[in-house]
Amino acid sequence: MSLSSVAPVAIVGAGLAGLSCVQALQAAGVPVQLFEKSRGPAGRMSTRRGEGWQCDHGAQYFTARDPEFRAELARWQAAGVAAPWQPRLRVFGPSPAERGASETERFVGLPQMTAPARWLAQSLPLHVQATVQGLQRRADGAWQLQLAEAEHQALATQAFAAVLLAVPAPQAAPLLAGHSEALRARAAAARMRGSWALMLHYEQALDLDFDAAFVNQGPLRWVARDSSKPGRALAGSGETWLLHAEAEWSEANLELTPEQASEPLLAAFAELGGRSPDQLAVHRWRYADSAPPLALGCDWDAASGLGLCGDWLMGGKVEGAWRSGRALAQALLSAQATSPTS
Repeated sequence: MSLSSVAPVAIVGAGLAGLSCVQALQAAGVPVQLFEKSRGPAGRMSTRRGEGWQCDHGAQYFTARDPEFRAELARWQAAGVAAPWQPRLRVFGPSPAERGASETERFVGLPQMTAPARWLAQSLPLHVQATVQGLQRRADGAWQLQLAEAEHQALATQAFAAVLLAVPAPQAAPLLAGHSEALRARAAAARMRGSWALMLHYEQALDLDFDAAFVNQGPLRWVARDSSKPGRALAGSGETWLLHAEAEWSEANLELTPEQASEPLLAAFAELGGRSPDQLAVHRWRYADSAPPLALGCDWDAASGLGLCGDWLMGGKVEGAWRSGRALAQALLSAQATSPTS
């Protein structure tokens, strides 16, 4: 029996990996349900909005090297939700990893980084503020989700043919315990690192000769004039900058208060020519990246009907997340095609 004629597939996590996975399955005729614990889709392709300002505080830009992802990007551009970004780029400190960085073709969401994800989610069956706390295997082999929110309890009785986890590895591992040791071990072995992000709003623009910079010294790793991205500048609104802390520094200081974490980062930005902002917002990404990211694409356990996808399984970054979601969808479709009940 084909998956499309029985229970739907549940995908947990509406970042780009989960969205691309759902998109591919839906295109193949497989019924799906998408669950996201936050108020909306996008994951780390995130934008913070303040009073008179906005700032991308997660993924800063993305590249498009894979032919299939370039085709998807073309769809985004045609829909007006992505555009090229050509910042004036600097590198501070030793820069072997960023040689040729100024020639890299960069893209951003338009008018904010969340735009491609929100555009994709418009046509998908998405349940937001739906926190999956556990998985339960029924006697007939189907899966049920244990959901935290009372308003979603009706969904707790829904049977699913498979459950695909498009979440950071540390969040996936406990959900898999007792259900798929191979997948649980894969997720548990992945090392994901945190990152502090500072959003700085200025009433008057900074007089700096760059729009973005890799910083290979001190606690900073990346700074960017968010207002230089296409579609961001608003008349009379000043400008906004984003500071990302270096990963190992963030890991060592992950339990600081926002005020404590911001002080050395602002001091490091001042050394690059910045000044104290008129408004400041701080965000702690507990799972910002993986070290090192894997190159598996995805992980699928056909015996249990459980799977993993995410940028941490496909080299990191936005493009890796999209490709990982597609890879997991293809793994499930291939299993469906070869199943004796299909």
